[in-house]
Amino acid sequence: MPGVNLTHHRITVLLVDDQPIVGEAVGEMFAGEQDIDFHYCPDPREAIKTANRICPTVILLDLVMPQIEGLVLVRYFRANKATREVPLIVLSSKEDPRIKAESFALGANDYMVKLPDRLEVLARVRYHSRGYINLLERNEAYSALLQSREQLDARNKFIRKTFGRYVTDDIVNAILESPEGTQLGGEKRRVTILMSDLRGFTCMSERLAAESVLSIINIYLAAMTEIIMKYDGTIDEFIGDAILVIFGAPLKRENDAKRAVACALEMQLAMEKVNLELEESGYSKVFMGIGIHTGEVVAGNIGSDKRTKYGVVGQTVNLTGRIESYTVGGQILISEATFKNCAEILRIDNRMQVMPKGVKEPITLFEVGGIGAEFNVYRPLRERTELPKLKTPLPVKFTVLEGKHAGAHTYNGSIEKLVDDAAEVHAEFIPEHLANLKVHVFDREINLITDQLYGKVIECFQAAPAPSFRMSFTSVPSELEAFFCKIQDFSEKAMES
Repeated sequence: MPGVNLTHHRITVLLVDDQPIVGEAVGEMFAGEQDIDFHYCPDPREAIKTANRICPTVILLDLVMPQIEGLVLVRYFRANKATREVPLIVLSSKEDPRIKAESFALGANDYMVKLPDRLEVLARVRYHSRGYINLLERNEAYSALLQSREQLDARNKFIRKTFGRYVTDDIVNAILESPEGTQLGGEKRRVTILMSDLRGFTCMSERLAAESVLSIINIYLAAMTEIIMKYDGTIDEFIGDAILVIFGAPLKRENDAKRAVACALEMQLAMEKVNLELEESGYSKVFMGIGIHTGEVVAGNIGSDKRTKYGVVGQTVNLTGRIESYTVGGQILISEATFKNCAEILRIDNRMQVMPKGVKEPITLFEVGGIGAEFNVYRPLRERTELPKLKTPLPVKFTVLEGKHAGAHTYNGSIEKLVDDAAEVHAEFIPEHLANLKVHVFDREINLITDQLYGKVIECFQAAPAPSFRMSFTSVPSELEAFFCKIQDFSEKAMES
């Protein structure tokens, strides 16, 4: 058995007899036998101690001794834990059926008239010893198996407890219960992937202390992880404030796409509670976008012998990330492939065509507002609101982000209408729909309020009185929030104008 050392047993004979001449004669019988160790005890009162010390595989016991009668000693050997199962051969001076029967009744295994023939003694000692050694080895093997199992159970519990904090139970089970669980490699799977990200969190984190950033992320991830586990999603990894979740690997179910959508809806609903907790801790609100796509991936253990992780790779993963990048805070966008898997029970609030990088043809994305059937998870309808008009516009300058970096060109504009999380901007240049912007905001005296406002273009207007676009904020710095609160244009009168 790998990792377990079983004791190698030799034949060990213990003779208990008060006559040294018998001890010498029996010892001569075993002389020269390489597989047998012989021990002689002339004092029956020391027999139990000697047996406990040498661990015999067979005991030869004289029935007639002055200190202790042999039949009494048989009882002692059978009452002693260490010798309870050791084969016991009684030696008697004569063939007496009554004494023989009583010996067997007390637990003796064999009966010989002394002094027996050498070949007979060797044969009987080897026969009884081998039976006992086999029993010992079976017991030791069983004990070793139990010990190994206990060690394995303890190790598995440790792994589940430790790594269950970092990966899902499905991955831990796949590793522990499969002989190939830790081998590198993978297989093609059709899965549904959910990717979530906090809008503007990267910019927010640059203005916060490291412990504040971790505190916000931990509050957010704790709530999201609980929901993901509820819907049996496999958390592939946390990438800062982003979460990559797999539905369909390592365990595949018929309703993978539906569970992914229901999970996303409940995650968005949970953001209200997350933001309440953040506000109580003195932090600003955060908003999450979620993208979902269904397609083929290679799923399995990725890495090297030194470090391995369970994950998925392929174009499906990349496209999910692209879909998520089109979202604004509070939005869930799914691909057509995911839509087809659960269209009959979805509430679709909007649809759009986009042209992600690396895709030859435009794709249609669907904004999900709810899912029915056994899930029955719905978000409140997001009604389009008319933005209040400012009495005096706020000057802005903006650049279009290319990936995480600002573009080379800066454009002038002005915020004409404004609410807490969106603005309408008149500008000399109208960005593309869903473009990400970095905005500098100035007060009416052209003093810079912030250069850290981030947003996404959600509507474009080319008509009179001037070209404009509506922008949904993805990150609003605290100094700008305070400035907005001071603007008195947010009055009922301004709302009516």
